[in-house]
Amino acid sequence: MSSESPAGTGEQRRYEVRTFGCQMNVHDSERISGLLEQAGYVPADGDEPDLVVFNTCAVRENADNKLYGNLSHLAPVKRGKPGMQIAVGGCLAQKDRSTVLDRAPWVDVVFGTHNIGSLPALLDRARHNDEAQIEILESLDRFPSTLPARRDSAYSGWVSVSVGCNNTCTFCIVPSLRGKETDRRPVDILAEVEALVAQGVLEVTLLGQNVNAYGMSFADPEQPRSRGAFADLLRACGTVAGLERVRFTSPHPAEFTDDVIEAMAQTANVCPQLHMPLQSGSDRVLRAMRRSYRQSKFLGILDRVRAAMPHAAITTDIIVGFPGETEADFQATLDVVEAARFSSAFTFQYSPRPGTPAATMPDQVPPEVVTERYQRLVALQESVCLTENQTLVGSAVELLVTADSSRKSAEHDRLTGRARDGRLVHFAPGAGSGASGPIRPGAGSGASGPIRPGAGSGASGPIRPGAGSGASGPIRPGDIVTTTITSVAPHHLMADGGVISIRNTRAGDAYEANRRPTTASTGVGLGLPTIGVRPIEPVSTGCSPGGGN
Repeated sequence: MSSESPAGTGEQRRYEVRTFGCQMNVHDSERISGLLEQAGYVPADGDEPDLVVFNTCAVRENADNKLYGNLSHLAPVKRGKPGMQIAVGGCLAQKDRSTVLDRAPWVDVVFGTHNIGSLPALLDRARHNDEAQIEILESLDRFPSTLPARRDSAYSGWVSVSVGCNNTCTFCIVPSLRGKETDRRPVDILAEVEALVAQGVLEVTLLGQNVNAYGMSFADPEQPRSRGAFADLLRACGTVAGLERVRFTSPHPAEFTDDVIEAMAQTANVCPQLHMPLQSGSDRVLRAMRRSYRQSKFLGILDRVRAAMPHAAITTDIIVGFPGETEADFQATLDVVEAARFSSAFTFQYSPRPGTPAATMPDQVPPEVVTERYQRLVALQESVCLTENQTLVGSAVELLVTADSSRKSAEHDRLTGRARDGRLVHFAPGAGSGASGPIRPGAGSGASGPIRPGAGSGASGPIRPGAGSGASGPIRPGDIVTTTITSVAPHHLMADGGVISIRNTRAGDAYEANRRPTTASTGVGLGLPTIGVRPIEPVSTGCSPGGGN
């Protein structure tokens, strides 16, 4: 498989992956990067790429517009760069198939959610035949987790526990694109977690479309089914030495059980954070959405979580303007938001997706009504966020320092970290320390020079803690700091009084050395167990640009 640049230069081809959508797509993009590097490609890291891969989302209408807008911008770039290739994968590719080439005939490869592993071979064949290639499979032939991965972060990692979804929500297109749920064996998940921790990772997030259904759809027929499998998995993660934080997303209220709450409360490294999608506070709308829980059950889950973990931060998803939603239905949603006291909410204006039952339902809500309700919901949730955050002023928090400091924070010489409950905290490294110099770029930073925490600081060394902190090293992404909250906003906290303590970590060392974790294949695909990385098999059949499978 050749990954040399065209025109016989002998240079390796540079790639760039652009990711739209959910955490599952972000994790799939890590697999795409791992496959490409195994095939000899190298990251572009800011240079002009020879290959651009779009990993797409199909959940919302603007996802289509975003993809095709980006493809249009690349068309003249490709015309001016002989040998450049463009590939489109993910949920939108799985849905649109040959439509991608109809709308953007300069695309070279279209691949779906079920055959990520075919990408290098498809690129080779498109280049060899000088003809676009489409390959869309209807079901997985292996877990994406059996593919190699190049991780985006030195300190935090995604670990998939399952793929697909067995729910039939009327607004959601994901089950038709990702397929039925299939679960990985616990031993394979733990092997991947341990491999990440061995490379310095401190935090993992367990991923699934519905993690609470985990254990009922194992791919391995020899693995006994168990409704308590996810709680057992959380407890097992608690035994992994060096793993400091465990998160998971997303559960489903209909299947959320008390054994998971107990495991969260009793397992020290499981974070007091829960993402619990509400979607609507109206029982009538929930029924139309085919969400098999009601308002009282949802609020009861939150009560039990807070009884076990009083300081748990609970986040949610809410859709405004679902077909047939009345003002009374919307008021029911506002009532739940007021009662639930979410620490954050991902709010969406409903947009019909072709292929979903909701798209053809009667009584579609007028856009201007949806927008007005959406604005009211956002205003209420921001008020709730601010009020709840204000209760944290004066409290000490432990932060995992991250590499995603905002420009505004940098201008004020602040760094950024995540508290154990998932809240974002911008913090000052320490008044009077006399140092505000560069943080060295690391895994995923994409930087070619030092990242300055503040313009005009004039310092020349790494950030040092304030006097009396007792720390012995710089503050780097991946390190752990303790600080005190001094002020708040709806979507973040601030700590401007300096740090109380700093703990340098192996994750911080890896970030500073620009080392990203890599993971090889683990465990089973969808057939017999395998050991090591399964070879990338040649693609045996192809399609012309007008075709599709």
